[in-house]
Amino acid sequence: MLVHDFLINSAKKYPGKVALVQRNNRFTYDDILREAVCFANYLLKKGCSGTQVAISLQNSREYVVAYYGTLMAGACCVPFDPNLGTAEVEYRLEHSEATLWVTSTRSLKKYLKKSGRFPANLREILVCGKNFSTPEDIKVSLGLFDFNDTSVNVSNLPRVDEDSLASIIYTSGSTGKPKGVMLTHENIVSNTLSIVEYQNLSEKDIHMVVLPFHYVMGKSLLNTHFCAGGSVVLNNGFVFPNKVLEDMVEKKVTGFSGVPSTYALLLHRSAIRSYRDKLKSLRFVAQAGGHLAARLKKELIEALPHHIKIYIMYGATEASARLSYLDPGKLSEKIDSIGKAIPGVTLKVMNGNKVLGPNEEGEIVASGPNIMKGYWKDPEETKKVLGPDGYRTGDLGFMDTDGYFYVTGRTKEMIKVGGNRVSPKEIEELIWNSGLVEEVAVIGVQDDILGEAIKAFVVPKNGRSSIEDDLRRYCGRTMPAYKVPKYFELARSLPKNSAGKILKSKLKESDQIPDVRGNDCASLSAKGYE
Repeated sequence: MLVHDFLINSAKKYPGKVALVQRNNRFTYDDILREAVCFANYLLKKGCSGTQVAISLQNSREYVVAYYGTLMAGACCVPFDPNLGTAEVEYRLEHSEATLWVTSTRSLKKYLKKSGRFPANLREILVCGKNFSTPEDIKVSLGLFDFNDTSVNVSNLPRVDEDSLASIIYTSGSTGKPKGVMLTHENIVSNTLSIVEYQNLSEKDIHMVVLPFHYVMGKSLLNTHFCAGGSVVLNNGFVFPNKVLEDMVEKKVTGFSGVPSTYALLLHRSAIRSYRDKLKSLRFVAQAGGHLAARLKKELIEALPHHIKIYIMYGATEASARLSYLDPGKLSEKIDSIGKAIPGVTLKVMNGNKVLGPNEEGEIVASGPNIMKGYWKDPEETKKVLGPDGYRTGDLGFMDTDGYFYVTGRTKEMIKVGGNRVSPKEIEELIWNSGLVEEVAVIGVQDDILGEAIKAFVVPKNGRSSIEDDLRRYCGRTMPAYKVPKYFELARSLPKNSAGKILKSKLKESDQIPDVRGNDCASLSAKGYE
């Protein structure tokens, strides 16, 4: 099976069924398949089969059509955030060796304002929106997204091998240049089928997607529901969470997924508790993309109707999205756990080449058909994480005596305070438990005496501007002195990528953001991050 077979098979089974909802527009599986085949034909005429096609669009019908059409043409999809800065766009277009770039008029105009240069490998830009003239010295042809070419049907599509590259996804939140994660059709298909199995997805499911498709978890939501023959509801307006809740009720959504900041926003800045009796269709919610504090999990359990299942999940871009999930029935009992491996995946805890036993801390290592092929044009980095034991996640953790896994920190994020190693995740969890904050991120900063000192960036609840003393007293009561943050920085919000994940790399930069008192604090450049 290939990734685009999800669309082809569901179109055969449910041709007139609604596959995609965008605002008040509904598109059937037959609509999406016809348009994706048109797109594939366009790429084939341009000689793009076997090449990379970059896509930087907001979640939309055009994105879905371009994604599946690219795969049908035997090309590899290179998705990235349409809001990236010019340098980041140039890097991805050039590094991926993309031959064609699908983008919006708005994104292209933004790019051209700061650069008249396109990589030599780029042959064409395909624009969604109204056409416009480009400077004469731009030596790249410009075309408009066209849904009307029906000269090719599914039976005439080129043969694609399951080991062929389906996507190169650039990692976010890392230092230095982002790495291109190479995912094959087999990687994505195996992971998709596992998720469909453990979430019991069917053609009856209607999932609201607020996460961007260029993010691996967002793409997973698209693939799993198209695989099951379900429907996907697009909502790009999560900055207005109450409107999202209204949309969920109106469209009788059965599933919803988010990252930790998604649920923090819903719990603290929306009327979700007043929707308990309205969310009758909602069957489950799912969370991945980082650690969700136990306090927030408990708040979520209390806020949602009892019939709604809560899936806590763990994964990585390198794993095509998912590695483990916690059975919703075990959430209260194993509230800090990431659960057990998904079907088809094996997890173990290792110290070097030694597999550790229960309750012994080491690095979490994963193996399975969903694990990436490697990093694009980066064999050295590939060797660091892929080996005979599997994929070394870089996450520290342990397995309890019942076989449930727990993440305790990141190998590269450990803070060395004097002679002590401190996990930022542990400090973040303790600060969350104070009940004083809406968001928290902990990093290490250089210190002449200790080597490194702990610094906590926090967003206070209710916009309070004087909680440093309360937090310091709370931390002093709940943790050893060497774990108490030396610095607290209060901010209105923390830097995040477009998927809502906090970018700690930005907290270490020297650009300025306003804190809760209207002053500046050193941390974030909101422009150009991934």
